[in-house]
Amino acid sequence: MSEHFGTLSDGTAVHRWTLERAGVRVRILSYGGIVQSVEVPDRDGRTADVVLGFGELDGYLEHPGPYLGALVGRYANRIAGGRFPLDGRTYALARNNGPNSLHGGERGFDKRGWEMTPVEDGVRLSRVSPHGEEGFPGRLEVSATYRLDATGALRIAYEAVTDAPTVVNLTNHSYWNLSGSGNAGGHELRIAAGRYTPVDDDLIPTGIAPVEGTRFDFRTARKTGSGYDHNFVLDKGVTETAVEVAELSDPASGRVLTVATTEPGLQLYTADHLSGPFAPGDGIALETQHFPDSPNRPEFPGTVLRPGEVFRSETVYGFTAR
Repeated sequence: MSEHFGTLSDGTAVHRWTLERAGVRVRILSYGGIVQSVEVPDRDGRTADVVLGFGELDGYLEHPGPYLGALVGRYANRIAGGRFPLDGRTYALARNNGPNSLHGGERGFDKRGWEMTPVEDGVRLSRVSPHGEEGFPGRLEVSATYRLDATGALRIAYEAVTDAPTVVNLTNHSYWNLSGSGNAGGHELRIAAGRYTPVDDDLIPTGIAPVEGTRFDFRTARKTGSGYDHNFVLDKGVTETAVEVAELSDPASGRVLTVATTEPGLQLYTADHLSGPFAPGDGIALETQHFPDSPNRPEFPGTVLRPGEVFRSETVYGFTAR
């Protein structure tokens, strides 16, 4: 079901699509591909919205920095120095995060309008990112299909093709709070990752290190706390189909979120810098992705997409209560 949600300053209409199945209700915006709300029941059947969002379009326009619920690209996470080499040429990007490019630049996919088309049990968002947009090469045709399956799980499937070599890394930037309000630092998290990517002061990876004996060891579920904005190297690597890699739970409500993905990395961000209507720690972002700065790190899983190839990625968010 689609409805009018607002109008951008250039006159572009923004629409909201509602998906509902198996006791789960999800609302998605054509602006930024934003997951505005996800309503799920707790152990007693009481429903709450478990992602951070705004009730009106102006909230997203006035507070773009947190990327609340957004579809992030053309390259999610950071690229060091806002530059990367490809086929003997160096491409310069917008430096919108200190010296680095972050989440696609000044006006990435999160700040663009998307065409919405109904599909079975869901909606498909699509747009064309022209050659040179935010400095990235190649005309990229990209889509993200949001579906609720028979269990009420939210499945997001991304596809992209290009007419020239480019780099692609897409993710969803929802902040989860399974209690529906308050601080999420008491949530318990498990990640199937024996390694992570340590970072420098600008949050650029310096290599790959084991989690054992560090505060990055979430192989057994424990409280998340705060102080994380780090990529975890998932044990499974890149896979053809989505494999479960993480579980987030709220002991108070009993709600449980599982994350399955085809991606090799998971960025854990405990939202320590949230501001405005939200407070630090009000949500937890679990961004399935390739690694930060991969275009400058040939030892990391590759993010180059070439003509004739199809970029495909899927992430599945499952909801239960116990």
